[in-house]
Amino acid sequence: MTAGSANTASLNIVACVKWAELRPEIDPLHGSVGDQPRGSGLSSSDLAAIESALVIAEAWSQSGTESSVTVLCAGPEAADAALQDLLAVGVERVVRLELKEQRSSAQVAECLAAVLTPEHLDAQLVICGDVSADRGSGSVPAFLAHQLGAVQALGLIGLEPTGSGRLTATRRLDGGRRERLLVTAPAVISVEGSVADLRRASLAATLAAKSKKIEVRVLRTDSPVEVHRLRPWRPRPRVLAPPLGDDALSRILALTGAQASSTSSRTLVLDPEQAAEAVLEQLAAWGYLSDAPPT
Repeated sequence: MTAGSANTASLNIVACVKWAELRPEIDPLHGSVGDQPRGSGLSSSDLAAIESALVIAEAWSQSGTESSVTVLCAGPEAADAALQDLLAVGVERVVRLELKEQRSSAQVAECLAAVLTPEHLDAQLVICGDVSADRGSGSVPAFLAHQLGAVQALGLIGLEPTGSGRLTATRRLDGGRRERLLVTAPAVISVEGSVADLRRASLAATLAAKSKKIEVRVLRTDSPVEVHRLRPWRPRPRVLAPPLGDDALSRILALTGAQASSTSSRTLVLDPEQAAEAVLEQLAAWGYLSDAPPT
């Protein structure tokens, strides 16, 4: 993406989307997210980005500059069926970037930028959804603009093509105010899901799209993969003294505490400071604290 490439006779608009969990199933015990392929898809903001790219390409083509739309999706092989349907609504090219592992926003933007260079897709305008369905940080478009060295206009709620390579964008401000921006390609923009709804394809276009191919790019990167280990919380083990007793039975009784008196439950009505001290004292008595609380 270079400044001079926006003045060519043909402009390439790329909609960057992400395949993510739309209805994740979260384990109530340790909070891990279950992998449900049927619950994955493109978010409403990603679909709005695709429709916005199609509208802009049609307007720029009518103004005399031939424009085409390419969809670049970061996701696994399970996304191919949904991406095939995008070829029926007017998208000329679909490229899927193979990303199986969870990566940070900066790493995803770096992988996308490697495909958007002039040597590959040569994108003059990149349109993204403002937030993804999984992380929802909205930082990938900003990282992507930094990687490409392009201007950015993020969180847009309105787009209007004004001429070849130019857009009038509307962005929400605090206090119910609005900001109007003049965006000139090359640029990276992100739109909210309310901007547009993706058009429906005809039956003939859907059948014709079945014969088209989806390009797959696999990048060999050295970026570290984020690995999170989730497990139920458990208290730290207590340090116990060796059991007393001359025979095995007495030592087993000492270990199990079968003959020891159990702590009866108590109901205490205390002030917050006194309640905290009581909790610390009980934890120390059970052996979870190495030192007794100060008095």
